[in-house]
Amino acid sequence: MPVNRLPIGSYVRIEKTELQEVVDSLKELGFFTVGPRVVDEAIIYGELEKVEQLPIGLVDEQDGGKYRLHPSKTNSWFDYTVGPESLKKYLFPPNETLFQSHQIDGDWQFEESAFSSRSLAVIGPRACDLHALAIQDRVFLKGYYVDPNYQRRRHDLFIVAVNCRRAAPVCFCHSMGTGPAVRDNFDLALIEMSDHFVVEIGTERGGTVISTAEWSPCTLDQVEAAKAVTAILESSMQDRDAQTDSVLCPESPRERCLETADVHDLLLNNLDHSRWEHVAERCLSCANCTMVCPTCFCCSVEDISDLSGENVRRERTWDSCFTAEHSYTNTGVVRKLTASRYRQWLTHKLATWQDQFGVSGCVGCGRCITWCPVGIDLTEEVAAIRGDQQ
Repeated sequence: MPVNRLPIGSYVRIEKTELQEVVDSLKELGFFTVGPRVVDEAIIYGELEKVEQLPIGLVDEQDGGKYRLHPSKTNSWFDYTVGPESLKKYLFPPNETLFQSHQIDGDWQFEESAFSSRSLAVIGPRACDLHALAIQDRVFLKGYYVDPNYQRRRHDLFIVAVNCRRAAPVCFCHSMGTGPAVRDNFDLALIEMSDHFVVEIGTERGGTVISTAEWSPCTLDQVEAAKAVTAILESSMQDRDAQTDSVLCPESPRERCLETADVHDLLLNNLDHSRWEHVAERCLSCANCTMVCPTCFCCSVEDISDLSGENVRRERTWDSCFTAEHSYTNTGVVRKLTASRYRQWLTHKLATWQDQFGVSGCVGCGRCITWCPVGIDLTEEVAAIRGDQQ
């Protein structure tokens, strides 16, 4: 790997096929590289060795409880939006052994779980996911306690982000101020043009990696043309908001937006609103929304022993406030009704998360809408409560 590197903040142009050089460079540096792959008719992250493995020429169709892949009219590389997976599963795994203990000659010995030292590189995260990553960093790294496993994974993470050129109807990142343009928290950021990529260098190691590809400097006009791609998308998303009365989005109600200015007080002042019962009639308490959410971090810890009782491991697994067990105490389940569980989730996500962490817990990715089996839409629920207050 050459020591030459391109400076932070600079833009270069590469042919689309040169993305393979980026993948190869990451591999040479010891990174395990993952990127978007088609698995079971959905785009999820998987090991990436060749750029031909990317879902080139595919776009996604998303709406409440609906996800389909279709051929694109163009041979675009990244015109699909987000799938069910995010960076969360790599930094905060769904299941993880924290430590193990063994009884030897009557004494207990403890050992940390094996931790892979292999660094991870991810190609494909969007702006909403990078904001979600910052939120997870706040939870796991910047509080009173630091999660050491998350810290090690996060330190070694290499991100090749992608700026969005299109938005699904469920996307409302523009409402949350999290997209569609990638702004920070990346090593490299791609802007796809018709026949090439414009690449922004975000870190020194990003500049080192991209320097191995056949690149050419961008002119000011080329940079402005690339930035205009996401600017036009954001403007079109904002235009659909401007045509509404800030309660429901216009023309096509399937295009989401969310008024955030007073959502904290709106929700907390309406804890007894009839809408909670209304949504509970549809909610299955399946926890899909929390599993696909890139910021939800609820978990449970369990000690599991073998039949001899001499070997015990402590495991942490993802949990959800939609399960009855989540609110179980020695006096029983606190949130017995689905209405109270949905209210807990939504008020925490959009209101008390701000009290707890200083930011909203929602990044507007729309995953919770798409992957809800019955198509429950949080923007619709907030709009309904807001409409009753006007």
